[in-house]
Amino acid sequence: MAVKIPHRLYLSEDEMPKKWYNMRADMKNLPDPLLNPATLEPVKTEDLYPVFCEKLAQQEMDEKTRYFEIPEDIQEFYRMFRPSPLIRAYNLEKALGTPARIYYKYEGNNTSGSHKLNSAIAQAYYAKEQGLAGLTTETGAGQWGTALAEACSYYKLPLTVFMVKVSYEQKPFRKTVMQTFGADILASPSNTTNVGRMILEKNPDTTGSLGCAISEAIEKAVSTQGYRYVLGSVLSQVLLHQSIIGLESKLAMEKLDEYPDIIIGCAGGGSNLGGLIAPFMQDKLTGKANPQIIAVEPASCPSFTRGKYAYDFCDTGKVTPLAKMYTLGSSFIPSANHAGGLRYHGMSPILSKLYHDGYMDAVAVEQTKVFDAAIFFAKEETILPAPESAHAIRAAIDEAIKCRETGEAKTILFGLTGTGYFDMTAYGAYLNGTMTDYIPTDEDLQKGFDELPKV
Repeated sequence: MAVKIPHRLYLSEDEMPKKWYNMRADMKNLPDPLLNPATLEPVKTEDLYPVFCEKLAQQEMDEKTRYFEIPEDIQEFYRMFRPSPLIRAYNLEKALGTPARIYYKYEGNNTSGSHKLNSAIAQAYYAKEQGLAGLTTETGAGQWGTALAEACSYYKLPLTVFMVKVSYEQKPFRKTVMQTFGADILASPSNTTNVGRMILEKNPDTTGSLGCAISEAIEKAVSTQGYRYVLGSVLSQVLLHQSIIGLESKLAMEKLDEYPDIIIGCAGGGSNLGGLIAPFMQDKLTGKANPQIIAVEPASCPSFTRGKYAYDFCDTGKVTPLAKMYTLGSSFIPSANHAGGLRYHGMSPILSKLYHDGYMDAVAVEQTKVFDAAIFFAKEETILPAPESAHAIRAAIDEAIKCRETGEAKTILFGLTGTGYFDMTAYGAYLNGTMTDYIPTDEDLQKGFDELPKV
């Protein structure tokens, strides 16, 4: 008898994963090591201690431990909003007239409105455990800053957030939510740091970038006694914490006797995509299954599809270690469009290596096509998606249409990482016809490539 598939499937609290999964443990070819920018020698774990919490630095550098126990205190916090639902998009399937079965893992059921809380609470926990005085971070669209503000409030840790200026101006209510949880917010670049003043002197009208905000947050952390810096994407430790998304997804699909043929995630720095695909990538790496994995990025910031696979700084101020990744160059300033948290010049070294070795595909989509998909999805599934998530929706719809054309009944899984309630300016621009598509020229991108470190 066929399994009756519900609209929404929630795992029980007892079924929630108790361990995070580290993809590097099963990778045949590991990412290239982080390099000290002064010596170009591989970074040692202890080299990261002045910037990161010690436990997080250890997770960052660990390439052998397959599973990490989730501390009970973090599990207890997770239970307030996890397990998150796996949803069958029946209405979307019907509207598309596709034989494909479409599922999405919905990470919007918490105040931060996104998956970011999965790693934020872990990083705040380790900071509190170490007895730190406070934390600094950056945020692009504001989801990460909001999540970390919640987590730091929970552990009574002071937090300073450097928010990319264009988002600071576009999304004032994100700032208000962070302030509600006690965080201090600064528009980046700011005049409160040396690197911020340097960037403003060079380009007073800059709209900022995640690379700028990272530089400022690191400077603030290393110059403040008892503080450390934390990051919401890109890093291996973040993908580790976010693996709970994919682990839950796989367990839920097993209960439905399903397995995805195609897995789709939006890609900015890699936290959501890396978390969603983690256990399925393990199957792919170990030869148990061979799902197609698609990263979807904005055409305005096309790290995977038009970037260089090279060593680069993770920040504009060039103070971070060098990472081998797909990058547009740390000096690249993306268009001030509504791609939100996907406006980062580089990509996770883990995901970059997997993409480079052929384990993943990537597509870049224009802004108006993303919002076409967002509004179509909202009308059918009653959830207003964040612009970031809508990139994955766009690709999922495109794959479902291919199934309609070929008659193949594939199973599609995508990540819906957040809600769009703080993005009404973007929806308004789309609806009133003022939204435009920006695609950088080869000449635009070359400026960033010209400044790549000579490694």
